[in-house]
Amino acid sequence: MVNVFPVRTKKDLKKFIMLPWKIYKGDKNWVPPLIIDQKEMFNKRKFPFFEHSDAEFFLAESDGEIVGRIAVIKNNNHLKIYNDGVGFFGFFESVNDVEVARALFERAEEWLKSQGLKKSRGPANYSVNEEIGLLVKGFDLPPVIMMPYNPKYYQDLISSLGYEKVMDLYAYQIVKQSDNVPKLLEEKVKMIKSRASFVVRKIDMKKLDEEVEKIKVIYNQAWSENWGAVPLTDKEIEHFKNNLKLIVDPDLVFIAERNGKPVGLSLTIPDFNEVLIKLNGRLLPFGIFKLLYYKKKIKGVRTLIMGVLKEHRKIGIDTVFYYETFKNGLKKGYEKCEMSWILESNRLMKYAIENLGVARQYKTYRIFEKQI
Repeated sequence: MVNVFPVRTKKDLKKFIMLPWKIYKGDKNWVPPLIIDQKEMFNKRKFPFFEHSDAEFFLAESDGEIVGRIAVIKNNNHLKIYNDGVGFFGFFESVNDVEVARALFERAEEWLKSQGLKKSRGPANYSVNEEIGLLVKGFDLPPVIMMPYNPKYYQDLISSLGYEKVMDLYAYQIVKQSDNVPKLLEEKVKMIKSRASFVVRKIDMKKLDEEVEKIKVIYNQAWSENWGAVPLTDKEIEHFKNNLKLIVDPDLVFIAERNGKPVGLSLTIPDFNEVLIKLNGRLLPFGIFKLLYYKKKIKGVRTLIMGVLKEHRKIGIDTVFYYETFKNGLKKGYEKCEMSWILESNRLMKYAIENLGVARQYKTYRIFEKQI
């Protein structure tokens, strides 16, 4: 018999956080998250998402053993924009047992219904501005920073409970083939720059507060028409800024300006998962030394954000972003780049990436939905 109960104590929360170490034991591609970060993420008094929304966390127990977990989320900012009755599930982990999954999802759906919601969508940890989607293609490599990973059997578990695909997200990869920027890209950029009415510059870390304000404006406007998009709040931006300072490579962050106004953003960050995979979730006692050592050996990056305000698209800003990122990435010794995630419905972005001629779509993440 499976018993599902809400997380109420520090002991419960520890079980919730530590369950993945059991689920992924022996999986060489799983990247253990930092436990200290997990504690902050599930702290409703500290994590900025809870300034405007709510969530409940559940554990599943069988024969005295924790065998699954799930979070259910009421994202009030999503509901204000879409008024669609959608609630979310996330942070799902389970042994390969459909009865465990069913018990978790039934309890999760009960909570969503008690909040007046009509649909369950996910995985989302907690929103589209954080980790989202279930990996359904590309299990042969570890995930890059801030991208999810899961066992293959999760898709079958979720599908068996009446959930259907509502959207796929794509991840593209470029692997270094030479020390030079691809000739085709270089020629395109020369042509664009010869008639450009915009400038692309690197982020100024000495004026980070001002730069982050520009990032917020671009991010919230450029993505506003994307499926499921929800703007970042001021506190979420502050949290983002504090994390950015720890991991950013200023040579890979670009702002496009036109007539002195910010109109586009490209944010590429080193893949710190290459470090985290060696730390087993802990900075102490020796993890901090490993972090400092392996940080210098990171070979991959992720283009996390790239967007241009609607009225300034189709003039080549995205192509210049790709070129500058490519050029500086090669100089810094990076050897591969993931561009993620891209909605399957985002034809313009998919075309721009595929038109580079050097990127391949190598991972797919799926979002599921069910009427409840």
